[in-house]
Amino acid sequence: MITREQLEHNQVWLYVIVLVIAAGFGLMVPDAGGQLDITISLVIAILMYSMFSQIPFVSLKKAFGNRRFIGALLTVNYIAVPSVVWLLSKLLPDHPPLLLGIYLVLLTPCIDYVIVFTSLGRGNEKLILMSTPILFITQMLLLPLYLWLFMGEEAAGIVEPGPFLEAFFGLIVIPLGIAIAIQLFAKKAPVGNRILDLSAWLPVPFMALTLFVVVASQIGKLSTYIDQIIQVIPIYIAFMIIMPIISRFIAKWFKLDTGSGRALIFSGSTRNSLVVLPLALALPDELSTLVAAVIVTQTIVELAGELVYIRIVPNLLLREK
Repeated sequence: MITREQLEHNQVWLYVIVLVIAAGFGLMVPDAGGQLDITISLVIAILMYSMFSQIPFVSLKKAFGNRRFIGALLTVNYIAVPSVVWLLSKLLPDHPPLLLGIYLVLLTPCIDYVIVFTSLGRGNEKLILMSTPILFITQMLLLPLYLWLFMGEEAAGIVEPGPFLEAFFGLIVIPLGIAIAIQLFAKKAPVGNRILDLSAWLPVPFMALTLFVVVASQIGKLSTYIDQIIQVIPIYIAFMIIMPIISRFIAKWFKLDTGSGRALIFSGSTRNSLVVLPLALALPDELSTLVAAVIVTQTIVELAGELVYIRIVPNLLLREK
């Protein structure tokens, strides 16, 4: 019988296999793939709960223990990343839906599989795990500010607050609240710990299921926006090349040790596509397809890039001292 550790250790290749199968299914059976749209919200909601349940929100104070790392983490994700994204966006046409997709996905640091890739890249994954509450809260607070700074009234005209807030509360706030409630319950009752132990099995299968549902349902629509998709792929590749280099210099500036520096590189380079996807799907129909396609494209490019990162980061970019 497979153990949870074995499942987690092999999850990267599971995701790659699922992506290939999902792409093939969505292209060969587009009608069936398109019908998976109706399951996206439910699957992502369960995925969000499963991930949130593993984030130590009730131990938030511990996340501030390594202040040097937290300072570097916030500097990379909320000063360096927005600056790079803004500059890269100038290479794209002034098409608000396209830019919105880019901004949504690149301005939000990953809080889920970045932990796995950090571990595979011989970084300090525990630091990333303890920092996830900070990253989650700060990105949700700062994302509207960055959208306003970068797009101004255009963002207000595109994003209708009603569906956007509905998606935010239904797919993020409610799963988050349930996860925190169970964590608090677990401190008082053993059954709470058993629920958390069971929940710990969910992230990998539901991440795989989410990737399948999202890619299978959206890939058939990519051809409609192939011109825009072709334009964003170089932006994503450039981002994945630039951010590790900048993150390494910031790690050196903050005098981080090797493991912490590698963790910083992975955090600065890995984005939160699956968490912001529900927000994209809450946009009006004529916009949601393009914005979702831009986000899904980033996921595919990023997963390929992470397989390169786990070799380059420890062996070339930031070696053991």
